[in-house]
Amino acid sequence: EALVARSAVAAIARVTRPGGALILAYHNVVPDAAPPAGERTLHLRLSDFVAQIDALAASHEIVDLSTLAHAAPGGRRPVAAVTFDDAYRGCLELALPELVRRGLPATVFVAPGLLGAAGCWWDLLADPAIGTIPVERRQRWLEELRGDTAAVLSDAAAAGIGMHALPAGHGIATEAELLRAAALPGIRLGAHSWTHRNLAFLEPPELDAELSPVLTWLRARTPGVLPWLAFPYGGHTETVVRRALDAGYAGVLRISGGWVRPEARAARTLPRLNIPAGITADRFIIKSRGLWPI
Repeated sequence: EALVARSAVAAIARVTRPGGALILAYHNVVPDAAPPAGERTLHLRLSDFVAQIDALAASHEIVDLSTLAHAAPGGRRPVAAVTFDDAYRGCLELALPELVRRGLPATVFVAPGLLGAAGCWWDLLADPAIGTIPVERRQRWLEELRGDTAAVLSDAAAAGIGMHALPAGHGIATEAELLRAAALPGIRLGAHSWTHRNLAFLEPPELDAELSPVLTWLRARTPGVLPWLAFPYGGHTETVVRRALDAGYAGVLRISGGWVRPEARAARTLPRLNIPAGITADRFIIKSRGLWPI
């Protein structure tokens, strides 16, 4: 990775994807000295985030997501958009100011039903020994319990699985904190469903209740809302996509998939490159420049 990232190959990679477009998906950003907590892949150290953004700006033109979503770029450099899911407090307090200082735009996808939460179930219930939730348990909670916060916490309590304390930055921003962030130059809000349930496992009436109110709620509070939906947990089906578009969303975003291709724009279903905490600086460079499978 180091050899590739620092070679002439990486230096010329930005011209090998004329018209290329990439959407980065982040979650939270935390102080470098913050103790490990919650679902560790979601909580990126501030210094790592800053290094990644500076590396991205050196090789891409960073644009507003709506610009990237609606038109193929025509410049010699690929374009990139920066997005955050969940509206973590650390994201708003640490990551967004770094972007604003650099004059770079970003979109934060919000689930209004989570605002003000001291922690999300995937963080509260993460096993501190492994920094995540065991796979079988997580799958059951995401599918059988559909990622529903109350149902998951109740099930965990019945099984004797305790919750763990989280730093303040691991909580979800309040409405007031969110609206202050939305007033920053270049920062826009998008939808992440109402309560962050797994849309792929909901019946149509439940699905509509998760989708329909969010844009109305956002538009009543701040201008410049981006009418796009980022799927919670990445879960979706063709039915979810269709009902989201019918509900007035201009398009939907996955949590994975890599580079944006013309057919994705036509279908209004865009992929993203998920950036986990712990990714090395070299791997970030070669992934973002298209030198590594994504």
